[in-house]
Amino acid sequence: MEYSKNKKHLTIKAQKKLVTICFLLPAFLVMCAVILYPLLYEFNLSFRNVTLMNLKSNIYPFIGFDNYLSILKDSTFYNTLLRTLIWTFVNVGLTVCIGLFLAMLLNAKFPGKKIYRTLLILPWAVPSYISVLTWKGMFNSQYGAVNIILSKIFPWAHSIPWLTNPSYTFLACIFINVWVGIPFMMMISIGGLQSISNELYEAADVDGATRWQKTKSITLPLMKSVLTPSIVLSCVWTFNVVNTILIMTSGVQSEKSQILVTLMYKDAFEYYKYGHAAAFSVIIFLILLCFSSLFLKAQKLDD
Repeated sequence: MEYSKNKKHLTIKAQKKLVTICFLLPAFLVMCAVILYPLLYEFNLSFRNVTLMNLKSNIYPFIGFDNYLSILKDSTFYNTLLRTLIWTFVNVGLTVCIGLFLAMLLNAKFPGKKIYRTLLILPWAVPSYISVLTWKGMFNSQYGAVNIILSKIFPWAHSIPWLTNPSYTFLACIFINVWVGIPFMMMISIGGLQSISNELYEAADVDGATRWQKTKSITLPLMKSVLTPSIVLSCVWTFNVVNTILIMTSGVQSEKSQILVTLMYKDAFEYYKYGHAAAFSVIIFLILLCFSSLFLKAQKLDD
């Protein structure tokens, strides 16, 4: 009798597993088609000499690690890597700080809060390439609004070469990317702040805690679980930003305002060195994988 019951229980359990697999299988196949296959194909291309000359022939000579060695031996790679790290950390740091600050302001009760929230989320709602094109016109050194406004405050700022000097172009790109990224971090932070119980702040008020003490001891620790995945995602997105840099630097041949992903883009679609670009993408993937793993591991150790 017990044997038949156990057998029936195992049969029901197997049926439940089969149903679960049937539900997950379509999503798994789509993930393999969209993510796994392109990733493996990219790894394969990175070990081959693929150019515009042999692209249609489907005959790609195997060259081993030559693509990787040519990248790692080039000093431009390390200069651009340093610039990319500065780009990522400055952008993410500013978006997190400003986004969290605005979220804390919007979390309070005041008249017209919904209007301000709508206005602040507009930069994220507008397609990024439209935002970049608009800002590119505003950064024009002759008739752009940025120099006109700055010249009213600083007389020497009437002709800052935002679009021709690589250093100024890089600063302009950071400003635009922060402007676009703040609403995302702000909305994530608002959701996290609204999940914190008001009783904790009321208890802190009874104890005579200041606003900074409540922020340091209540808000920031409880926001950690919300901000951690948001920061990782923001780092990956910022590291891989293409359109902001490419649109702002179009027509400028200097590489001093480029980041790794834009160099990879130029390798593939301007110089047609597809194998070299594939190796570039694999290196970028490994850098982001190491960063994400180390960051998440560090957050777990702190817990």
